[in-house]
Amino acid sequence: MRARVTWILLSLAFATPAPAQIAPSAAELQAYGGLHAAAAKGDGAEVEKLVKAGAPIDSRDGHARTPLHVAAFMHKPDAARSLMRLGADANALEAQQYDIVTIAAVADDVPMLKAALAGGGKATNITSPYQGTALIAAAHLGHDEVVRTLIAAKAPLDHVNNLGWTALIESIVLGNGGKRHVAVLKALVDAGANLKLADRSGDTPLKLAKKRGYAEMVKILEAAGGR
Repeated sequence: MRARVTWILLSLAFATPAPAQIAPSAAELQAYGGLHAAAAKGDGAEVEKLVKAGAPIDSRDGHARTPLHVAAFMHKPDAARSLMRLGADANALEAQQYDIVTIAAVADDVPMLKAALAGGGKATNITSPYQGTALIAAAHLGHDEVVRTLIAAKAPLDHVNNLGWTALIESIVLGNGGKRHVAVLKALVDAGANLKLADRSGDTPLKLAKKRGYAEMVKILEAAGGR
């Protein structure tokens, strides 16, 4: 019993989305000028005007965010498309090692995610202080449509982050067993995620789902051959 309580407490310690992703603050937004301001407002015409006038398209703010990062954080896909069409680096990382694909994935922003992928953003990028992927972040948060979009974009299904977890494992240990996390797990299983990859304690996804009492996840994993 004591071991189970300890395991639950450790899981809960990681259950809150990482504070590492820092969107522009109100003060930063007010202080922005040039391309960063145009991106934050979603003003594609102003973006184009400034770039053609020689504004550096991948300039950085105090958190190493480019205008493209700002467009992603502010949910401005049209500005993001303009920036990428004009040559912005769709795979640049800001200070906390996030790219626009992962920013969109964490925000559950499917239109921005699709714009990022169409503009050259890669679902294969290793991002975040946890050395994970956009897929792992989306699985953690139960963003099922994002997960399906990333799977279609060939995101690595079995990447292991520096916590020792895959997307499949995170959908269980950092999920709530609800409808969206179950949909995430099913999408990963259907796509061929490795059911045998265990966490650092040696627990497979099936064992983890059983420990959490997630009956629907257990059913899916057992039907797919999980052990």
